[in-house]
Amino acid sequence: MKRLAITIATLLFGAATLSAQQVLPLYEGVAPGSEDRTDTEQVTYNQTTGEIERISSTSSPSITVYLPSPDKATGKAVILCSGGAMMFHSWGNDVVNMARWLNERGVAAIGLKYRLKPMTPPQPRPQGAQPRQQGAQPRQQGGQMPPMMLNLDITQFDQLVKSNADPAANDAEGVRLNMQAVDDARVAMRLVRSHAEEWNIDPEKVGFLGFSAGGGVAIGATVTATTPEEMPSFLATIYGPSLMEVEVPESEVPLFIATRAEHRNVAAGVMSLFMDWKRAGQSAEMHIYADPQGAFGPDDTGLPSGSWRESFFRWLNYTIE
Repeated sequence: MKRLAITIATLLFGAATLSAQQVLPLYEGVAPGSEDRTDTEQVTYNQTTGEIERISSTSSPSITVYLPSPDKATGKAVILCSGGAMMFHSWGNDVVNMARWLNERGVAAIGLKYRLKPMTPPQPRPQGAQPRQQGAQPRQQGGQMPPMMLNLDITQFDQLVKSNADPAANDAEGVRLNMQAVDDARVAMRLVRSHAEEWNIDPEKVGFLGFSAGGGVAIGATVTATTPEEMPSFLATIYGPSLMEVEVPESEVPLFIATRAEHRNVAAGVMSLFMDWKRAGQSAEMHIYADPQGAFGPDDTGLPSGSWRESFFRWLNYTIE
């Protein structure tokens, strides 16, 4: 009987496999600035459902479209920016699972596959080199801490410079790749809006939801938007601080944040972002959970952070009518 129940559950889960309606490249040909990329994208699939779980070495960005049934569609759309420390896309958790959940509630979901760092084999430590020790961190003039030396708890959020929580802010190549991902997000916003009528989407109800590094990408795309077509209608970041200095946009962009209080650097980064948004007179909501430090995902249950999706959805409906 137990084996039969497991078999039935597996069949039902498989029947609920989410299928993308469209996959569209962001650029014609090679993405600008990636002409020298020679690495090959790697994709890992879930052995049970066949759905994508993880993607790495992305150099050809695209969007994957998941639309709700027409009878449920609300006109709202969320561009999902997955996490993965700019090294991989946590696609299964942050895009597929989240898209399924949003579609059930009438919200279109657009998975953004932005550019990532090329995957390279780990380099051996030079002979005699000592591992870096954590300890007292040097500060810049005025008491502010250089971003590459971050080791902040949430109470130290005011030590960040314009909410920049990038731990590798002095890594020129890392900054370049981060900006490429931000460019991809702005292009994605324009592309989604250009297809709004076709996809039964209201172009005034399209925003970003980013996880971890994807939150940083979404924030970067928002604060660097130069046209109304690029500016999101709302911005949500889940344990994802800014990876660049923030200048809050003059356009009204409601902000939603969720994080765990003990997630070092991240909690400080999003707290700083919240304060910057409020100082600029913008609408912002922040949920800080007490359960253990680190990331949390759509399938979390039994912990305070497990309620974040419902909080986000209520905020979205309250903010974007």
